[in-house]
Amino acid sequence: MKILIVEDEPEIAKLIQRALEAESFSCQRCGDGLTALQLFQEMQPDLIVLDLMLPGLDGLEVCARIRQKPGPKDPYILMLTAKGEEIDRVIGLSTGADDYLVKPFSPRELVARVRALLRRSLRHGAQSLVYRTQHFTVDVDQRTAYRNLNANQSETLDLTALEFNLLSTFVSQPNRVWNRTQLIDKLWGDDFFGDERVVDTHVARLRKKVEPDPGNPTFIKTVIGVGYKFEDPNPS
Repeated sequence: MKILIVEDEPEIAKLIQRALEAESFSCQRCGDGLTALQLFQEMQPDLIVLDLMLPGLDGLEVCARIRQKPGPKDPYILMLTAKGEEIDRVIGLSTGADDYLVKPFSPRELVARVRALLRRSLRHGAQSLVYRTQHFTVDVDQRTAYRNLNANQSETLDLTALEFNLLSTFVSQPNRVWNRTQLIDKLWGDDFFGDERVVDTHVARLRKKVEPDPGNPTFIKTVIGVGYKFEDPNPS
């Protein structure tokens, strides 16, 4: 597993690198946003440890640009910041970060967060299932998802690992209402350390890829005060 460390404080960057390399991860590090984007394209990391406050482009902008053009790999992003206010967490998650860690933190906690993120994409890997509804086909074993446009035509959905797992969960039980806690437990189990509202971020991103009108969703409905449910009948 390759990890890119983007941190402008050299001592903190070295601490992170030592902690991760001790766990057999392959690491590269840099100290500014522009270099981070260049290294991201070159090394295609599995995960990025990304500081919020960086010279040049800040972490929010780096995160947003990576999510807009992820390339062959859409990496997990663990955002670091010295700020602990709630608004900073919300902004970081809304740009596409997968988890959020406030400085100061222990190397052990950092490693635990990294391992938890990297395990997320493996949870569905051992299954051999195909889910079908009227408008969607999701092959869990092949990690492919399609939206059926009509009886003879379908389009491949370009989903990140998290988006694929979320869609698989919804399609596996149409009309079931899921709250955030249940979705976190289903997808990530005890490995989850972050803010529950990261679920809302991933639902919003998934809607942009599967809904004809994301602002007025047809398939992934919000159940006010509870959570979300997927509505699409089984094929006749």
